[in-house]
Amino acid sequence: MVRADDERPDGAADLEEIDTARAQEYALLATLLCHAPDRALLSRIARLPGDTSPLGAVHAAVAEAARNADAADVAREYFALFVGLGRGELLPYGSYYLSGFLHDRPLARLREDLAKLSVARAASQAEPEDHAAILCEVMAGVVSGRFPAPPGSDRLLFEKHLAPWIGRFFSDLERAKSAEFYRAVGALGRAFIDIETEAFALPA
Repeated sequence: MVRADDERPDGAADLEEIDTARAQEYALLATLLCHAPDRALLSRIARLPGDTSPLGAVHAAVAEAARNADAADVAREYFALFVGLGRGELLPYGSYYLSGFLHDRPLARLREDLAKLSVARAASQAEPEDHAAILCEVMAGVVSGRFPAPPGSDRLLFEKHLAPWIGRFFSDLERAKSAEFYRAVGALGRAFIDIETEAFALPA
């Protein structure tokens, strides 16, 4: 018999709340890495609540960065970081971080695992699936249940396709010469990935 939402055991409710928060973090990172935030998104980010936890502290820093940011300046910053004239300061691709080349074997292995989950790149998406934004979007979908997947799929994707490199990418973003607003985004990503790594290291 299916339980009603208010009949779920406390442990199940707690896990759902945690996964909802995880999915929201991944979705925020995906959005900020996919394109520069406009004025409306910066305004929403400026209201992110902070607290004394490590993640709460970086939330507060991102909110402050958003309050101090100008949308046009952030758009130029995004261009310098990720697009550039020829290439941006950073290359946010798993293949590049893991092999030194774009469209390399790590991308092929990722595509194999995504195909098993029936997750495919949208026809309108020009970036390959190992782009940090797309990986965060996929994780948000799997964790939230928007992408139906067997239990443990978030762990498999994280350990195989994010953990080996994406923390280094966020650290590079945090230190990038062109980063101002995105320095706080890098700190947020690094802190969140550290939390995910620690959580997945715990016994199931």
